[in-house]
Formats: sequence, C-alpha cells, structure tokens
Amino acid sequence: MMREQMVPLTQQQTELLLQLVDGISAEQLTWVKGYLAGVSAAVRNAETTPAMPVAAAAEPSRITILYGSQTGHAAAVAEAAKSKAVAAGFKVDLYAMGDYKPARLKNEKLLLIAVSTQGEGEPPDEALELHEFIHGGSAPRLEDTRYAVLALGDSSYAQFCKCGRDFDEKLAALGAQPLRPRVDCDVDFETDAEAWVADVVRLATETQAPVAATEVRLAPAATTLQKAATWSRSKPFAATLIENIKLSGRGSAKEVRHIELSLEGSGIHYEPGDSLGVVPQNDPELVAELIAALDLDPGETVALKDGTATLEQALSREYEITTLSRPFLTKYAALADAGELDKLLLPENESALRSFMDGREVIDVIIRFPASGISGAEFVQTLRRLQPRLYSIASSGKVNPDMAHLTVAAVRYATHGRSRKGVASMQFSERIAAGDQVPVYVEHNRNFKLPADTAAPVIMIGPGTGVAPFRAFIEEREAVGATGDNWLFFGDQHFRTDFLYQREWQRYLKNSVLNRIDVAFSRDGRSKTYVQHRMLERSRDLYAWLQDGAHLYVCGDADHMARDVHATLTGIVQSEAGCSAEAATEYVRNLQREKRYQRDVY
Repeated sequence: MMREQMVPLTQQQTELLLQLVDGISAEQLTWVKGYLAGVSAAVRNAETTPAMPVAAAAEPSRITILYGSQTGHAAAVAEAAKSKAVAAGFKVDLYAMGDYKPARLKNEKLLLIAVSTQGEGEPPDEALELHEFIHGGSAPRLEDTRYAVLALGDSSYAQFCKCGRDFDEKLAALGAQPLRPRVDCDVDFETDAEAWVADVVRLATETQAPVAATEVRLAPAATTLQKAATWSRSKPFAATLIENIKLSGRGSAKEVRHIELSLEGSGIHYEPGDSLGVVPQNDPELVAELIAALDLDPGETVALKDGTATLEQALSREYEITTLSRPFLTKYAALADAGELDKLLLPENESALRSFMDGREVIDVIIRFPASGISGAEFVQTLRRLQPRLYSIASSGKVNPDMAHLTVAAVRYATHGRSRKGVASMQFSERIAAGDQVPVYVEHNRNFKLPADTAAPVIMIGPGTGVAPFRAFIEEREAVGATGDNWLFFGDQHFRTDFLYQREWQRYLKNSVLNRIDVAFSRDGRSKTYVQHRMLERSRDLYAWLQDGAHLYVCGDADHMARDVHATLTGIVQSEAGCSAEAATEYVRNLQREKRYQRDVY
C-alpha cells in the first residue's frame, strides 16, 4: 500500500496540532483521525478538480467599548470588559468617550458603555461631547446596533446614575437593541460590574459568533476589575503619617491641614493630578451612639465579606454610618415598620424625600424611627460599605520620592440641631498623629495631567484646598525644568489666615517658576470677590495665553465655583474674540477636546 503524499505544515499549524494531541482522550483521538481523513480526501479531490474561488475566513466580530470616567472607575470596568471580550475571541476597540469620534456611532454593531455620573446628574467632562451628540438632531438611527450600559453613581444624590440612564434611553430611542437591561451601580460597584462584564460578553457571543473555528486566542491572566497594581482600595498600603501641620492661621473660620505620608516600601508611583485614596475609620463616638440608640451589643459578632468582626469593629471600619441614601432608607424602613418613612419613599414623594435627607445622617433616622428588636447583623445589612475618600496629591513624586502630601480641610458643621463631622478629614484633625498608620492607595487621573510639552504655558485655578494639585504641578514643572510660564489663580476667605502655602508661592514667584499669581479673598472687602472676578479683570491676558497654547486647569467645588469659572471663561472668550455665544462655547469645547481645559471637581 502506497503512502499518501504528506501535506507540509507551517510552524504555527504544527504547534497547534501538538496542542491538540497533548493529553487527548481516546474519544477525541478518534474524532481527530476522522477529521484528518476528511482533510486527506479533500486534498486528493483538490488535485483532480479544477480550482474554485475560496471564500476568505470570517473576520472576528468587533466590539466597541466606550467609557466616561471622572475618577477612573468606569475606565477600570471598560478595561475588564475588553480583557473578557478579547479572551472570548472578539476584536475590541476601547475608547475614552472624549477620544471617540461620534460620527462612528452609526457603524457600531456591538457597543458596550460604562459611564459615571458627576455631581447632580452631569456627564463626566470626557463624556460631554458624545452625550450632546446622541441627544442632538444629527444623531443617526441605530437599528443595527446591539448595546449594553453600565451606569456608575452614588445613591445619596438625587440624580443617581442619570448619565448612564441618559445613554441607555437615548440609544433605545434611536433604535438600538439592548443586549440586556442597564445595570445601575452604587459606590459598592465591583461585584455588580464584574457580573455585568461577564454577562454582556456571554450575550454578545450568543448574538454574534466571535471568531472563525480555527482561530485560537489565549485568555489574559486577569479579567477582573482588580488591576495588577499591588495596592488598591480593597488592599491599601499602610502609610505612616510623618507631618500633620495646621495651615490656616489663628482666627480662621476654617481648619486646613498639610499632611505628609510616607510611602516607603510600597512601590507606589504617582503623577501630579493623581489622587490619594484614604481608607478612613468612623468617629468612635458616633459608633457608640448608634449602638446605644439601637440597644445593641457592641461585641455581637457580625459577618463580613471576608470574615467576621464585632459590631463595634464593623461599624468603625466597614460601613458608611453618616451619608443617607435611598437604598439604606428602603431597607431600614422594612425593619422599623415606619409608616411615615414608607410614605416618603413613594415615587411621587421624591421631592419630600430629598428635603428630608438634606443635612441628616443615619443617626437621625434611627432616633426618629426606632427599630426595636433588630440584631446587629440585620442592621449592618442596611448599610453601604465605607468608601475611601479621595484627596488630590499636593506633591511631586520627583521632588518627594516615597512621600505623598495632602491638603485637608476639616469638615465641621451643624444641621437639624446636631453637630456633624467629616469622616476622613476629622480623623486627620482629631484622631491620628505622627507615627500612626493610614491605609492608602493611588487613584490615577488621566483627565487631569500636565501637558507633555514642557514649553506650554499653564493656567491654574484652585480656590481653597483646590490649590493642592497645583502645588504638585509647580513642584513638577520646576523639577523637570519646564520652560512654559505658570499662572495661578487662588481664592479663599481672608488673606491673613487663609492664604494656603503663601511662602511657597512667594518663593516660586521670586525664582520665576511661578510667573503670575492672582488672589481673591472674599471676606476682606465690602463685596465678595472670587477667582472668576479676577479672571474677568485679567481677561485680555488670559485669552492671549490661551491663544498662545496655554493649558487651563480648574480644581475644587463642582456645584458653584467650577460652574462660575466655566461660565466666566466662555464669556471671556466671547468678549475678547468678538464672537457669538455659540462660537465661544465651541471654542471652550475645543479646548476640552484638545485636553487643554481639564477639571478635577467634586
């Protein structure tokens, strides 16, 4: 019997064949023999049959993943979705919404969106253009598009996950078909987000076969939301407190502290514009008051996600016991059997509910609506996980290796007859000292970065503790020998008591590292003066800097200051350019597209 002629194999085919037969079962070997016999017959047939056109191998299906992120959480979800989809055999296009061309939308077949909501229902800065596009008259019909939306938000805000809802509802209105219903994530987003990632990739696979049968792809090592970084919000580094200095002067209405933390041995690296996540502990006095009001045993054992703890320990370290949210009120109402609270939670009473929540905390609800006979285990199930607090890093890693500086304002106020305290800020103010350890990690912020061109001019607008990242900016610009000019707008209440880092700014001015500084102290004159007023006074120069390629940064309060600064900037452009309001708005929007106008607001 003559041997059939062997068909030469490429190296890739040989490796693939070796992978197939390695450890193969008898049943699988029988199937392979049959398959190869069929291939052999096809080859013999091909030698005696005229050639026919051969169809090209099917291209892998493509998924486009878009994210709109302010703090990086939506970006992390999108990266996890990309890893999962690539492992399933899809080709993936991943874009920050600010880098995505809206005109491409009409061509998308499979579209995944992860987007957060900023403040009271606004899109993140990088999502603004796409958000406006799909709500505008030029948005295309999308009948051939399948999509899924993951919305990130904070249920303590009235417009919980509004940006995600906007995208979901508008895509559906344009004719796109959902792969699955939208998922709205609260601050404890990881578990829901990982389930969403797995679900949408599975559904996309069922909807559209991802790869040709012969294509082989190796799964990446990790496809979860946990990044490869050693330290994260679920596994923070124990940083040692080195300095805790009061910056505000005697007589100030505020208490602002300069914090220096040692990161030695952590391997942590950060860039100016990044934030340090601080994992705080709750006020022990408030913990004790809660336990007493509920008539519970502080030593009761309660289950945690990764073990057990006493009730006192759990309320101190694991759960949010200040900020109110609708989910907490809904769960607690079921335990308290409170008719008034049930009524407030009705959809038609949303306005009354928000009015009730304003200025109140968990302790107020417990006192007003007692829940007798509940256990500590039942109570903690009503609470959200205690979230890290993010602080803009006020130092350059080049100047302060293995260190991170923060600028922290102690939060104290009174509402509804009770004194209130910030969680992390008051921990720095009252409960930790030099030598103590603070759990921390870095939140990288791709949307608040110095220009790569060190010759570019920089304009910084940061009233109050919003000046923190600009201290890092100036340190960095001096360290790298940047030749571009630097201009700072700073504002606070009083020159004498609230001019944060005054001596440093004076030194930078003297050394020509800082070229200009304009200050506004709102309580020192007959009328209140804010940073936007100084901008108007310097409008000609400010516009000239922008025309010369300056990058403009804003850090601080989102609800008032950032809105006023944005409106003032648009007005300055309109006035100095002599253009229409629409043209000025487009000019400012173009600055954002070019990443020459960046904001870190909260």
